[in-house]
Amino acid sequence: MTEEILVNVTPRETRVAVVENGMLQELHIERGWRRGVVGNIYKGKVQRVMPGMQAAFVEIGLDRAAFLHANDVLRAAPERLAGEETPAPSAPAPVPPIGELLREGQDVIVQVVKDPIGSKGARLTTQLSIPSRYLVLLPQSKVIGVSARIEDEGERARLKALVTELAAPAGGHGYIVRTNAEGQPAEALAEDIAYLSRAWALVEQKARDNPVGTRVYEDLSLPMRAVRDLMRRDVEKVKVDSRETSEKLRVFAAQYMPGLAEKIEHYSGARPIFDLYGVEDEIQRALDKEVPLKSGGYLVIDQTEAMTTVDVNTGSFLGQRNLEETVYRTNLEAAQAVARQLRLRNLGGIIIIDFIDMHDAEHRRQVLRTLEKAMARDHARSTVYDFSPLGLVEMTRKRTVESLERQLCEPCHECGGRGMLKTAETVTYEIFREIVRAVRQFEAARLLVIASPKVVTRITDEESAAVAELEEFLGKSIRFQADGQYLQEQFDVVLL
Repeated sequence: MTEEILVNVTPRETRVAVVENGMLQELHIERGWRRGVVGNIYKGKVQRVMPGMQAAFVEIGLDRAAFLHANDVLRAAPERLAGEETPAPSAPAPVPPIGELLREGQDVIVQVVKDPIGSKGARLTTQLSIPSRYLVLLPQSKVIGVSARIEDEGERARLKALVTELAAPAGGHGYIVRTNAEGQPAEALAEDIAYLSRAWALVEQKARDNPVGTRVYEDLSLPMRAVRDLMRRDVEKVKVDSRETSEKLRVFAAQYMPGLAEKIEHYSGARPIFDLYGVEDEIQRALDKEVPLKSGGYLVIDQTEAMTTVDVNTGSFLGQRNLEETVYRTNLEAAQAVARQLRLRNLGGIIIIDFIDMHDAEHRRQVLRTLEKAMARDHARSTVYDFSPLGLVEMTRKRTVESLERQLCEPCHECGGRGMLKTAETVTYEIFREIVRAVRQFEAARLLVIASPKVVTRITDEESAAVAELEEFLGKSIRFQADGQYLQEQFDVVLL
């Protein structure tokens, strides 16, 4: 299997695509104006200590002073930055008064845990953490914790022993072993510890040498995060269509991932890199509800607030033997397609898959095994459960960021996100009811109805007799005016 990472850089947007065997598998998007400050570390100065709030305001160089609570001085929660669970904490110790922890004018190294929102400044912590692919460095701690999502006790013990052994010569700092470290070899964890040690050394140096208000650590930009999190030994190439970005990535890889820098190359072709690999077309298709299968079957994917549902249909696939064999082949192909679509569309949370009913227990096992195998290449942790009594497969996939659809789209302004419009007939009868309501409430000699062209055409063509009857019943003249600016469900009844 050949895997390539494509990086498309424009002034306001950067996109990273993971392509396996010529097919788009993952898409990551970062838009410049949306980049937050969560995870950044600053050299700050305590501006005001507020005993009544058990908090302090700290100047860190942003538009507004940031907020630091006494709880976050003593017991910050690094898992909020790492996205992982830590071992269960012991009983909380009493929090000393904020005046005993901080004083006005004091320099303090802080990390942002919440972006500024509205009129509120950023939320800070003094217990720092720096994430990498498989670990989170806790430079002020000695504890080695393992994510609670890694449930196998043997694997937990192996990872803890490995990290403890590797951490000792690298300063003996504390670490959280992240969920995606499960099954990783010692070499991969050693690379992460080396990377985090270098990163922390730079933070310490900048904190010493720079003035208050300096950002001493920033979470990496999308291209660098892609190299850090997605680049493995089996990645064939990283192609970047910006010379400046490709140079930065080579320097970054040479510093933190020796041996992988030569895989990064600048793409200088005249044709856009995403067009060359068909990525743009795949992105458009990833926004469709229906996903065609090569056999002629298709998937229907619906994303709701509570869960995502996937329905599998045979479509035009007739098979060559019998119905059971046709269903089995369609479901096998669908299992692989579902895994790819979940990863590509970045769908998380609860997912329900309605495979076509199979009577053969071995066929069901094979379909489930195919789904699990296909999900194994996904970076997000997932759990697949057996077929339910109703023939449904329930699974979960870790939610990382917003789904592709919610990053790129907004609810339809015409239907309000329902996905359905009232028919012109329905709107016509609503207009008739509104005319009657208006005439009974207000005095008017005649009425003007303004609506969309489609609705007005229907009224004047198909409902002309009904309009004549209504005019006679009300004793009023009614005129209809089409306006192209009106949506199909919009209309106004004006009294003249």
